Amino acid sequence: MTFHFPAILHMVIMTTEFLIGIAVNGFLVVVNGLDLVKSRKLQILQILLICMGLSRLGLQMMLMTQSFFSVFFPFAYEENIYGSNMMFIWMFFSSTGLWFATCLSVFYCLKISGFTKTWFLWLKFRISKLMLWLLLSSLLASLGTATVSIVVGFPLIEDGYVLRITKLNISDVKLMKNNDLLLVNLALLLPFTLFVKCTSMLFISLYKHTYRMQGGSHKLSNAKTEAHINALKTVTTFFCFFVSYFAAFMANMTFRIPYRSHQFFVVKEVMAAYPAGHSVIIILSNSKFKDLFGRMICLKK
Repeated sequence: MTFHFPAILHMVIMTTEFLIGIAVNGFLVVVNGLDLVKSRKLQILQILLICMGLSRLGLQMMLMTQSFFSVFFPFAYEENIYGSNMMFIWMFFSSTGLWFATCLSVFYCLKISGFTKTWFLWLKFRISKLMLWLLLSSLLASLGTATVSIVVGFPLIEDGYVLRITKLNISDVKLMKNNDLLLVNLALLLPFTLFVKCTSMLFISLYKHTYRMQGGSHKLSNAKTEAHINALKTVTTFFCFFVSYFAAFMANMTFRIPYRSHQFFVVKEVMAAYPAGHSVIIILSNSKFKDLFGRMICLKK
């Protein structure tokens, strides 16, 4: 079997992203899980990070599996990757990855933003209950999206998978099936819109606080200003990772990108960068996580 340079480079990039993603997301799950057990209290942020870490571990494994088949077993790719079971798992983890990141954005927006609107304060005081319901709703919505994708993409009768309209040729039916799958996944515009809205509100709030503090000459004001600037950078990075993944995911779901082409590999690499890179930023933006992770990888004594 011969391998082209783009395929080899793609596998190297995907393997690197996979190892980083497994390390950082596994770290978030273990550390927050242990803290949750020790505290014996319902800490909503820890639950959020555990859910997000688990979903991203699953997403990273699915992306690595897809890359493995596309490089080493190209002729068996469609049969193994787009079977009903694999499709369900793929759609589920893709959906939960977007929904849980949106939940985290909602949490940060309510917790950090300084808006004084009545409806905002009402949500802020009920943040724990709100986030639990939002997490449950996200899980149910992801299960629904994955289930509908299977029904749309794989119509079943007693004899197995068949074409719904026998008068159409196979290419026409595949085109209809792909369009239906894309329409189903347009439901993910809801978490995307919510994420953009919350991130924009958080960015505006942090920017206003930073602008007000820049005139202060005290060390405390300077420290707060630096903290807000770092938060702005973190929010901006979150936004870039989320939007790039969403765009790549939707491009992938059009099924118009030539198989094993340069664009095909780039889309997969962009998608794999999100569950790894987003979690890296979460660790770096939290002093506790940053110090502990540094000690674990022997960067700090």
